[in-house]
Amino acid sequence: MKQRYAKIVIVLVLVFFPALVTQLMADPPGPPDPGGNPVGNGGVPVGAPIDSGIGILVILGLAYGAYKLYEMNKKHRQEEPAE
Repeated sequence: MKQRYAKIVIVLVLVFFPALVTQLMADPPGPPDPGGNPVGNGGVPVGAPIDSGIGILVILGLAYGAYKLYEMNKKHRQEEPAE
């Protein structure tokens, strides 16, 4: 049982550690905009922030994984003969 938890922890570290390292090593934000109307066609950002959406998906994925582990453990206990 301890090996299972150790494997889960190792996988979680391998998944989240690169994201944390990249966040720490990211470039700092640039200087603020001077304000007013930008000259030319540039300056209009394209895209949308994805921070909150990814967080929600990670939480839902972890909850689903925990549920599946609970169900698997429950099924395994029911199949074991009583000694």
